[in-house]
Amino acid sequence: MKTLSGLDGLFLHLETPATPMHVGSLSLLELPANRRRDFCKFVQRHYARRLSLAPVLSRKLAGMPLQLANPVWVQADDVDLEYHVQRVVLPRPGTQAQLEECVGRLHSILLDRTRPLWMVYIIEGLQSGEAAYYTKIHHALLDGQAAVLLARVLFDLTPRGKRMPPAVAGQASHGEHPGLGTLATAALKHDAAQYLKFVRTLPEIVRTLTGLRRGADGKASARSAGTSVFAPSTPLNVAITGDRGFAGVSIPLDQIKAIAAAHDAKINDVVMAICSGALRRYLREHGDLPGEPLLAAVPISLREPGNTEYTTQATMTRVSLATNIANPVRRLRAIRDASTAAKAATGRTRAILPTDFPSFGMPWILHWLASLYERAMLGNLVPPLANVVISNVAGPQVPLYFAGARMTGYWPLSIVQHGMGVNITVESYAGAMGFGITTAHSAVSDPRRIAEHLLAAHAELIPRRRRKRR
Repeated sequence: MKTLSGLDGLFLHLETPATPMHVGSLSLLELPANRRRDFCKFVQRHYARRLSLAPVLSRKLAGMPLQLANPVWVQADDVDLEYHVQRVVLPRPGTQAQLEECVGRLHSILLDRTRPLWMVYIIEGLQSGEAAYYTKIHHALLDGQAAVLLARVLFDLTPRGKRMPPAVAGQASHGEHPGLGTLATAALKHDAAQYLKFVRTLPEIVRTLTGLRRGADGKASARSAGTSVFAPSTPLNVAITGDRGFAGVSIPLDQIKAIAAAHDAKINDVVMAICSGALRRYLREHGDLPGEPLLAAVPISLREPGNTEYTTQATMTRVSLATNIANPVRRLRAIRDASTAAKAATGRTRAILPTDFPSFGMPWILHWLASLYERAMLGNLVPPLANVVISNVAGPQVPLYFAGARMTGYWPLSIVQHGMGVNITVESYAGAMGFGITTAHSAVSDPRRIAEHLLAAHAELIPRRRRKRR
């Protein structure tokens, strides 16, 4: 039995039909000749053999009495892999557009909270002859870094894969069924520990906040990072429904590295500049580009080196996307400076940023607030704190194999919410950066258009000498 952290609990309590809180990914798989038939069955057997290496996939929720505090994770009696791993066949001709539409539709569906909170879909019928592997898992289970850890268990470096014991019927060795008393005791112990931790760290919190106040000479202030209290309103920042759209595009990693080197920037700065250029183009195309710069909400990992815990350990900072600057190189340099200032400010408060906190009463309060916000359509009325979420995760740089099939492409999917209808999550794989664009249909009806603008924004940043060699 494992108690959810306060941060993980937030993803459960703020979830509504319009705002599913799962993350996911889409991969293309080159199937070996002997696995082109019944590949879904191969995948089910693959998961059956790996469940013991990834207990997170066997966890399910056990609710607290009267839902007064965060639930706990317990081991399920078994994992029904015929339910969790399903086959989907695209209609002819099986285009990329059909695949992306299918994945957007699957990403719209809430996960069943009576089961372990993950699903896998093997999508066949692609005109390329490949199969697609779409998977989603609740954000209450893991963050981007933990997802990379899980991938190490599920993927292999060779087609033959790891030597694994044969799958055993029933998958989970034993289920957990805590009584109400056990659950209530766990909640009390968790909250007591969090209050004690707060008291112990209070002096450090006071010192940190005092230091920030004394050092508010401009460097760590919001103004120096190019941000204001609210982001400008755009058509991307509206109340949303549960319908999702998706598009994916890949850019060679060496080209992004060359752009970073040419402008004394980091890869993440270039990623944000490409996203900035794409959003600027998209909004100009629709006549909705604001005079103020867009603001990006950027996740920052709080995970210590060597930490392999399956949970969410991250915070969020805001960075100006400098969309008011027409010149792409000047825009990149402005983003670089704003990102450096924002990360420096976050670094100074890193030690006091909580990922766990008391949860008594939180499920009721947060779910009520989320429902009220949704029913009142406040996403159309309240100024947004940020316009878009942009996340960049470092992935493996060698080819990987899944159930004997070589992975030829990879794109992440993530969460959109009221007032922020676009999420661009980026992850590197085998020499490419996969840009996954997740949208709410009420904010962006055609995410493929943003993908096309991403390629154009990247092309205008390529150093001239390299562009000529191409």
